[in-house]
Amino acid sequence: MSDRLYIFDTTLRDGEQVPGCQLNTIEKIEVAKALEELGVDVIEAGFPVSSPGDFNSVVEISKAVTWPTICALTRAVEKDIDVAAESLKYAKKGRIHTGIGTSPYHIKFKLNSNEDEILQRAVAAVKYAKKYVEDVEFYAEDAGRSDNVYLAKVVEAVIKAGATVINIPDTTGYCLPHEYGEKIKFLMENVKGVHKAVLSTHCHNDLGMATANSVSGILNGARQVEVTINGIGERAGNTSLEEVAMIFKSREKELGISTNINTKHIYKTSRMVSSLMNMPVQPNKAIVGRNAFAHSSGIHQDGVLKNRENYEIIDPNDVGINESSIVLTARSGRAALKHHMENLGFTLTKEKLDEVYQEFLKLADKKKDIKEDDLLMLAGEVRRENHRIKLDYLQVISGKSLEPMASIRLEIGGEKFSATSSGNGPVDAAINAVKQIITRQVTLEEFLIQAINKGSDDFGKVHMTVAHGERNYNGFGAHTDIITASVEAFLDAINKIPTVKK
Repeated sequence: MSDRLYIFDTTLRDGEQVPGCQLNTIEKIEVAKALEELGVDVIEAGFPVSSPGDFNSVVEISKAVTWPTICALTRAVEKDIDVAAESLKYAKKGRIHTGIGTSPYHIKFKLNSNEDEILQRAVAAVKYAKKYVEDVEFYAEDAGRSDNVYLAKVVEAVIKAGATVINIPDTTGYCLPHEYGEKIKFLMENVKGVHKAVLSTHCHNDLGMATANSVSGILNGARQVEVTINGIGERAGNTSLEEVAMIFKSREKELGISTNINTKHIYKTSRMVSSLMNMPVQPNKAIVGRNAFAHSSGIHQDGVLKNRENYEIIDPNDVGINESSIVLTARSGRAALKHHMENLGFTLTKEKLDEVYQEFLKLADKKKDIKEDDLLMLAGEVRRENHRIKLDYLQVISGKSLEPMASIRLEIGGEKFSATSSGNGPVDAAINAVKQIITRQVTLEEFLIQAINKGSDDFGKVHMTVAHGERNYNGFGAHTDIITASVEAFLDAINKIPTVKK
């Protein structure tokens, strides 16, 4: 048996059936090209008979995509198959995906039929599709709740009629993993000619077991898996492409099964689909969720920083994410804080780290997320110690009937320089005084003030962008006095300009 697992992506068909997630043809082409780059083997492009838009999308995707097989869905109805064949006329490799329900629920209540008639209709549909294309996939809808003996009878008949792929859908997501795996195993062992076709899994996530069921089916002989990006699809969704791809990548040596997926494109494809379909990815979603490679517990952070594999079985680079995220919260330890501070360019002594850490805990108790700016504020003294140009003294006079005036003294290379200036306001006066000492070629481009927390006595954050020559430089300052914070931000930016002289 081949160890090659074929990836059948139905994001553009089953995935697009999510209410409010419909795409236009241009967007579908964009997704199809991304799926081609990702390395999927089959793209189910739509259900052509359902609407002119779906028909046109299959036509245009067939033109736009080069090497993956383009698949069109139909019912076991001749008109459906005719329309599907017409939509695939430009496909380099086309497949018609036809089928019918095989469970007692579908046979009796949906189709108002019987087992013999369903068998005949299944065979007739495959034979009719075979007139148009060599590659015909048959789906036994609601196979998950179908009797295995009858299901095997149908599968054997449609293989004999020419079906090349047999889809065994757990349409309602009802099966347990061992049940679904045993169903695939039963077919592998009891269908005459089963090796003339590829068995395919198509599992829904109604009970949260889509991926587990798919993997169970694959381990029992299925060699095609039907998936969607981010697991989107009807109701609770489908099996996630990214989950299946990484399961078999991370355990390839053990399981001996591989895919053609270039996993480094997973994350960007996930984000594209999420954006185009306006369907956010849940933060704790496996592989592509915001928290999939994020660590906030101090114990976990320390372990990851010492060796990533302590708490990660997947290298984030393998799915297109640059690195793990060490998220700072009140539960974080000194190791995580030290890691972030070093990334910002600060090397702290043990004593200084202890000091900053205590202030960090106070801030973390007030804020849900600690950002880079917060760390810069906490390490303000450390940052200023490394500056060539430092604020030594600042006094501002301002009032309703007074012209704002600022007196400032800077320390530059061990020497001190003073200046006084007026301005349109106290901040402007202070910045003008700095410019008198530093240079007349530096101009302020952007000035943003933010409060870290609520309350008039809390720290304020100031971001500044200054222009010097053809480049912009960003500065940051934080202080309970917003004028001081503004001057510190301006000096922070100035210190980043390598050619600034008094």
